[in-house]
Amino acid sequence: MDALAVKSFKALGDPTRQQILALLAEQDMTIGQVVDHFDMTRAGVKKHMKLLEVGQLITVKAEGRERINSLNREGFKSIMQWIAYFDQFWDDKLDALASLVEQEEQK
Repeated sequence: MDALAVKSFKALGDPTRQQILALLAEQDMTIGQVVDHFDMTRAGVKKHMKLLEVGQLITVKAEGRERINSLNREGFKSIMQWIAYFDQFWDDKLDALASLVEQEEQK
């Protein structure tokens, strides 16, 4: 697994960060707007968002004095590639199971 995928999985491993991603999937937000959805300090939310940024799951751009946070759909590619690699093993196992079931039905 490459370093980016590790950082991305680490970022996904927390329910608060998952909720932040769900919010940003709906619309771009400032940190203040994200904070309004949580019962934690601004500093706490900012730490979570920094991990999401390091994992490249969100992007942050400056607009005047504000920093706008957006979901980075491209950032999920490394995760999807990792899952796709292991998905092939499930496909093989499911095909074998289907063959076994068909053989049993024919008996």
